[in-house]
Amino acid sequence: MSPTGQALCVRGLGRIYDDHYALVGLDATFPAGTITALLGPNGAGKSTLMGMLSTLARPSEGEVTLDGQPLDDSPAMRGRIGYVGHRTMLYGPLSARENLAFFGRLYGVPDLTGRVDALITEVGLARDADRPVEGFSRGMAQRLTIARALLPEPAVLLLDEPFTGLDQDGLVVASRMIARRRDAGAAVVLASHDLALTATLADRALMLRRGRKVFEGPVEGDLAALYRERVEEAAA
Repeated sequence: MSPTGQALCVRGLGRIYDDHYALVGLDATFPAGTITALLGPNGAGKSTLMGMLSTLARPSEGEVTLDGQPLDDSPAMRGRIGYVGHRTMLYGPLSARENLAFFGRLYGVPDLTGRVDALITEVGLARDADRPVEGFSRGMAQRLTIARALLPEPAVLLLDEPFTGLDQDGLVVASRMIARRRDAGAAVVLASHDLALTATLADRALMLRRGRKVFEGPVEGDLAALYRERVEEAAA
């Protein structure tokens, strides 16, 4: 965590696909110890931004910094970032425990056995820990994906539609885990179409429309009303 509390910053960030700007000149800050809701309609640039924050995609313009240092795809930097994307990217023949152990070794997680056991319990998969993941429901696989992102105790947690496939119990578990990481000092970026659930978690919001920022700031009052005003009505 940086002394200013600004764990993750982007300046002048842009991404071009086939001569088209998917993201234009974005300046934004994701402070440590907060949950920032990343909101916008389809095609607004949310997944593009997540890709660059996770180091899976390179910016065409601008820069991303983590605690004042340029963000790159080095193992040291990537080990500070937890990412949940649209795909679970788990190994079906392996059990839940084996999946976490495999990724934990890649991340160099200390006390790996204890960390794996703790996360499996936290996501509510203790009874299924030794079953092959290929037999899991979508919701169970999503819980395990969230656990995998938390293995290295990341300084930054990027969540792109993390509630996909979760039942009501899973939503409660996931929400609790996300809030705990915020309270522990992580900078959490949460992109979700579930605006009602997002509103219960978010401290602040970044709203995009057509690749441009239309709002950034604390969430005070009705998040849905703010979204309608800044995104939906502005587009009408």
